[in-house]
Amino acid sequence: MALGFLGSFGHCVGMCAPLTVAFSLSRKQETPKPGQQFYFHALLNLGRLVSYTLVGAGIGALGSVAIASGQMVGIGSDLRRAIAILTGLMLIWFGLVQIKPDLLPKLPSVHPLKQGAMHNRLSAAMVKLSFQSAYWTPALLGLVWGLMPCGFLYLAQIKAAETGNMWMGAATMLAFGLGTLPTMLGVGVSASKLSADKRSQLFRMGGWVTLTIGAIALLRTGDTMVDYTGHAALLCLMLALIARPISHIWAQPLRYRRALGVGAYLLGIAHTFHMMEHTLNWNFEALSFMLPLHQLAIATGMLALVLMTPAALTSFDKMQKYLGKRWRQIHLLSIPAFLLCAVHALLIGSHYLGNLDLGQGTILRVVLLGVVTLGVVLVRARVIWSLLSLEKFYVPPTQSR
Repeated sequence: MALGFLGSFGHCVGMCAPLTVAFSLSRKQETPKPGQQFYFHALLNLGRLVSYTLVGAGIGALGSVAIASGQMVGIGSDLRRAIAILTGLMLIWFGLVQIKPDLLPKLPSVHPLKQGAMHNRLSAAMVKLSFQSAYWTPALLGLVWGLMPCGFLYLAQIKAAETGNMWMGAATMLAFGLGTLPTMLGVGVSASKLSADKRSQLFRMGGWVTLTIGAIALLRTGDTMVDYTGHAALLCLMLALIARPISHIWAQPLRYRRALGVGAYLLGIAHTFHMMEHTLNWNFEALSFMLPLHQLAIATGMLALVLMTPAALTSFDKMQKYLGKRWRQIHLLSIPAFLLCAVHALLIGSHYLGNLDLGQGTILRVVLLGVVTLGVVLVRARVIWSLLSLEKFYVPPTQSR
């Protein structure tokens, strides 16, 4: 509800308010009676809330079916944790974009109605419907409106899916809709009295709410987050390191390279704090009782985080211009940091040597991670591309920022 209320001042006023006014003006009434506009907008928003609630129930029900299927039953199931992690990461991403729009690239839309014939038919139906004079017209218009794609609405829909419950999904969407209600009802009165700067501040405050909800979703996943955040940090760092040399073949990682690098660092911090909270319970004396293999693993992980810190703190344009050539030297520390991260995972990871089980599965995973790590280093080497007669596809540092 807080997200809907705060975000509505920035998003709904700019995107939905003109549409609301257009619906109102489309009604052919020369002398509207007192309170008639309020009646129209009240029914319009009632239909929108009903639509949100029904969609939330459907999304929550789908989540519950997925989570409760087969061996994945239970609050601690891997699928439920994966959904929570995906939810948290997307909410954090959306929150950061809401706070500072140019900070990260926008996520591509996956809404089935965002583009295409269905979207156009819905839009045309809404315009045609707005000209009807029946008393139920605004409510029906609101029902259709609630199905239209909206980037801001995705936040609540993602959270509704993560609940994994039909009733909680419906309640989530209803609360979100109720939060937007004051702005939508008073768009011609209260919202107009707020300056663009004030509306922008409230919208950014909504971004912080989104960010907080995402962080809470991640924290609720418990011990599993130690493993997930560690592997996610390793993957992000790997993609950031190979983004430049392979950009002629695959351009997307280069576009997100900064986000991947900073994301790896933040995931590394989250991994460290989760380990101290859920594994050590903040009892640092327990480190002295650990196996030497695990102590070495922790040392390599901490050293990797230290090496990543200067690069993370200088990952913006002003510092790049200020540091000049030194900026690249600082960011090259990511290479030894990546190697140390891989060693850390191999020595203490629950799927690798850390489980103290030298079965075939463990050996296979160790070999696979070693091959991937070596592959990342080799991909960055121009001589390897030359030996494979692929040098024309290699992108040197001078051709990429």
